Amino acid sequence: MATSSSRSCLQYLLHLAQDNLDFRFPEIKALLALRAKSFRPCENFKEQSPFWRLDGLSEEDVRSVMARSVCAKSAFELWGHGQTHSELRTSLLNYPPEKMRPFVQRDSSYRINVYTFNKTLLFTDRIKRIDDMEYLPFEGTVSLKSPQHIFCLLEDYGTDPNNIPEHPNYIYFGRWIADGQRELIRSHSVKNRHFIGNTSMDAGLSFIMANQAKVKEDDLVFDPFVGTGSLLVACSHFGAYVCGTDIDYNTIHGKGRSSRKNQKWRGPDENIRANLRQYGTEKMYVDVMLSDASKPVWRNAPMFDAIITDPPYGIRESTRRTGSHKDIAKPPDGNYVDSHVPVSQAYHLSDIFTDLLNFSAHHLVTGGRLVYWLPIYRPEYCEEMVPLHPCLQLISNCEQTLSSHTSRRLITMEKIKEPEELDSLAHLSDARFSPYQGHNAFREKYFCGLNKRCIKEDSKPDSSGK
Repeated sequence: MATSSSRSCLQYLLHLAQDNLDFRFPEIKALLALRAKSFRPCENFKEQSPFWRLDGLSEEDVRSVMARSVCAKSAFELWGHGQTHSELRTSLLNYPPEKMRPFVQRDSSYRINVYTFNKTLLFTDRIKRIDDMEYLPFEGTVSLKSPQHIFCLLEDYGTDPNNIPEHPNYIYFGRWIADGQRELIRSHSVKNRHFIGNTSMDAGLSFIMANQAKVKEDDLVFDPFVGTGSLLVACSHFGAYVCGTDIDYNTIHGKGRSSRKNQKWRGPDENIRANLRQYGTEKMYVDVMLSDASKPVWRNAPMFDAIITDPPYGIRESTRRTGSHKDIAKPPDGNYVDSHVPVSQAYHLSDIFTDLLNFSAHHLVTGGRLVYWLPIYRPEYCEEMVPLHPCLQLISNCEQTLSSHTSRRLITMEKIKEPEELDSLAHLSDARFSPYQGHNAFREKYFCGLNKRCIKEDSKPDSSGK
């Protein structure tokens, strides 16, 4: 049989999941970048489509992407395509026979599946679709249970469930190569996780963040707002060593009230390490530390391959940092005693992002990535509100809608140079950096929009006309 290395530069088809649409392109692009490959779509590429045709890849490239992607469902070596079955037939008959030959020989077994997007076909119609492809040069035997090769006929009926056409918009046929990692969303669901909190990150989004950060085996990944460690779980799955900090003593030490229903207090083994142990990646756990993200506690050197985090927005978790606006009297003996629960003060969102970008510029290795969530008040959003830094290049900016008036954007940045003396103050002198001061009022705008919606709903007459 021909090796996959000798079958490079064929055309491949990705079947994408229809959720988190804004995150699919950056994830696939980042995973290809791990293979030093560029994203090369074919003509008439539509980012919102469930099917993408890609050029310039080898089968190893495609398998590597599918071994990590939670946005892609399946990948195929594309043999033919067209707007009609007649065009598909012509395309298949023009496909080079030498590329088909290794998979249609007499001593092989195969199966053909029929998949329709946005439409359900009767079983008899599926069988007819398969019978109509008798022109293909299959010489092997059909095996429905354990075939050596699986082929798929895929019909795309568009994305509007209220306007399904009688005939497909486009048709593809190809050899199945691999499935994506959608199963990780279920197996790592926070519903079944040992240690969770009010803001534990959704499993699917955690893996998307790890992929966009290009986290790989033996990387060192840091989360400065680690919480219950959902992002550490995802990164450790890909073989990275993980660590983090948080200002919340109870969360770091797994103490206090439980977030689970019908459970008052956290158990003795409810902690971040236990989460990694649950998924068999405890050996990748470096440690977590009680620390204020606004205070410099690390030696000034690049050490992290990726920084991935979800800073607090002031909604479910407060935005606080240690310190006080009051004058603190110096004790007579001249020694300060740190309290177990330090005095805290407000930590404005603009300051959080300034500190986060400055920290990343100093502590990421060159080429390392920062991936974080930025809360947005949608009526006022513009691209200039995304924080910038001279040492960090913006790679992608994806939106997840939270409500009619709020959303959060997943920002991915890559370190392109080492910081110079004035870089940490760039946000004060550059006019492009000032608009994100408006993030400081996100909490007030969030609840203001919520109250307006509630008032509007309350003002509506009920069904009885009262």
